[in-house]
Amino acid sequence: MNELMSQAVDLMIAGMGFVFVFLVILVFATGFMSKIILRFAPPEPATPARTPRAKPKAPTSVDPDTAEAIKKAIAQYRARHKK
Repeated sequence: MNELMSQAVDLMIAGMGFVFVFLVILVFATGFMSKIILRFAPPEPATPARTPRAKPKAPTSVDPDTAEAIKKAIAQYRARHKK
């Protein structure tokens, strides 16, 4: 039993060590690739200055028939979905 636990601990340490080494290599590789891309990539185009957007106009008035249809639809929805 003692030998089995020793093998299990060895395997666990080897696995965790492999993952740690892989992640360290991954961090360095990602940093290296970022530096390469920044060096050889074309510069980003200049963004144009922001111009203020026109304010939306006030909504046009709704005709009475449409308003009545909306009111009936809301009432019907509330009647069906009552808690």
